[in-house]
Formats: sequence, C-alpha cells, structure tokens
Amino acid sequence: MVAAGYPGARGPQGYDSRPMPQHILVTGAAGFIGAHAAAALARQGHHVTGVDNFNSYYEVQLKHDRVAALLQPLDVPCQLLDLCDAAATRALMTGGGFDTVLHLAAQAGVRHSIQAPADYIQSNLVGFANVVEACREAGVGHLLYASSSSVYGNRTDAPFRETDRVDRPASLYAATKIANELIAHTYASIHGLRSTGLRFFTVYGPWGRPDMAYFSFSRRIRAGQPITLFAEGQLLRDFTYIDDIVDAIGGLMQAPAPAEVARESAVFNLGHHVPVKVVDFVHMLEAALGLKAHIEFGPMQPGDVPVTCADDSRLRERIGDWAHTPLDLGLGRFARWIEAWEPQPPGA
Repeated sequence: MVAAGYPGARGPQGYDSRPMPQHILVTGAAGFIGAHAAAALARQGHHVTGVDNFNSYYEVQLKHDRVAALLQPLDVPCQLLDLCDAAATRALMTGGGFDTVLHLAAQAGVRHSIQAPADYIQSNLVGFANVVEACREAGVGHLLYASSSSVYGNRTDAPFRETDRVDRPASLYAATKIANELIAHTYASIHGLRSTGLRFFTVYGPWGRPDMAYFSFSRRIRAGQPITLFAEGQLLRDFTYIDDIVDAIGGLMQAPAPAEVARESAVFNLGHHVPVKVVDFVHMLEAALGLKAHIEFGPMQPGDVPVTCADDSRLRERIGDWAHTPLDLGLGRFARWIEAWEPQPPGA
C-alpha cells in the first residue's frame, strides 16, 4: 500500500519515486482537496504556489485555518485571485513559469447549483476557460483538473467506468464538470495541452467541507440535533479518504503519458469501488464520535443520484496500486480532527 499523503512513492511502472521537482500552481489551494494536495506536493520537494478566491460558500475562517495549518508551515503561499478575472489569471500564468497546473478551484455542491446557478456558470465555466486558455498561452506542460463522479448522472448500473456515457447530468453542477472535460479535450486536440481530469468520488477527511454530509452530520450529532437521511438512507456512496485522493493525484502528475498519445486528454476515476449505504455510514460515524445520532428520514432530493461506485482499473493501470484507507479508520481520523478544531459545535 502506498504511503497516504505522499504522492509519488511508487514504482511498478518504472518512473522514479522521487520525481524531478516542478513549479506547480494549485488553484483552490485554501479548499479541502487543494490544501492537502499543495502541502503534500511541497513536502515532496516541488515549488508550489497556491491561489484561492476565499469565497463565502462556507465559512471563510476554515479556509484561512487550512492555510495556516497546512500551507504556511511549508512556506506555500496562497494568493488571493479570482480566476473569473481573465487578465489577472493570464498575468499570473504567463509570469509564473509553471510546469504543471493542478486546477481544483470550483463552485462545489450539487444542491446549491439549483438555488444559485450563476455561481456555477462563473466559477466552473468562465473560470475554467480562463485557466485553460492561460495554460495554453503560458506553455504549461500538464493541466490536471477537478471533475466529479456526478458526471455519471442518475443511474444504478455500477461500477462506473470512464468509457460510460456522461451526457445525462442530474444537476447543473454535473453539467459544468462535463463541460470542463470537453473543453480540456478540445485544447488537447487543437493546442496540444496535455490534460488529466480527476473524477472525485465523495472525498472526506480532516479539514473537509462543512456542506458535505459527513461534516454536517458530525456537527449536528455532537450538538444533539437530529440529522436527515434522504432517500430513506438507502443512497450508496463510494467514500474516498483525502490522503488516498492526494496519493492518486501525485501518481497521475508524475506518470508519463503513453508514448503513442501525443496530445493526451484523459479522465480517471478516483474512488475505491466500495459503495456504502448512507445509513450504514452514519452508524460508522456514530462509532467514530462515540455518540448516538437522532435520525430522521426524508425523500430523494432533486439533483441527488442513487449510487456512486468507481471502477478504478484505468487509474491502477496508469499509476499502480494506490492508497486505500478503510472507512472506519478515515472517519476516526476525521472525528479526532473535528473535536480538536471545533470543541464546541454550532448549536450545542
């Protein structure tokens, strides 16, 4: 098993476990995945620059706390930048000398996309297009970007494979991620910009996002408040621990493209093919917190999908075995973190 949190510690494909240091731009570096990835890449010896717009989709203080805890000790800067500003994005990219861009900045949240569609059009389409065009102008060698398991839509036949059709999105959020993949493919085909799409499957762990179910459930359970499980708690999710995600990102960043593919535009599932019912997940969260949840059940919500389940064969073919943290262990780590970071949960 690969050491979680330290990308590049592998070798079955023949590439060096200590790759040549690169200058890497990480967008969304104050975010959940971005902060962890930027820190891991810096520990590996890369020169990492971070940017973030520090928007208020959830509490901004958590973003500043991530920067202080994960990035500042490693001297990783996190500059304020709105990627929807095309001129500022171009200036950063052309003057930065970046070898690789890890583009994780985006407006997240399936349900929020129903109430605030304009946020997704701006961040996920305009912002993405600005980044891709700036990468082209600056001659960036490799663009890796956040996609999502949401692209697979409202379906039950699992596992999901990268070759499956993805033209039936169940939310605007998913539609923007499909659009990102198409734009990246176009730039690879026309301009030779190598791109790698990262289809994340329900990422969880310390320093996570408060809008995610495991985080909001934990807050409510600790405050003695009820939690609502939609679709009667029968939704299936392929939970993936943050260190495993970071390990896969590092492997994909390091692995060379196939020799026969001159202008590669590839997408990869980052999930473990181990879906868990949400109601069972809550019982595991109860054990991690040492508390009993007051559960209420509700109907299926608009934009939700019944199941996510990754086939990670393509990922393993490219990078070999990757880290796999058992769900109970990962939830235990998250529980210890949230108890330390937020001793008194909101509403307690």
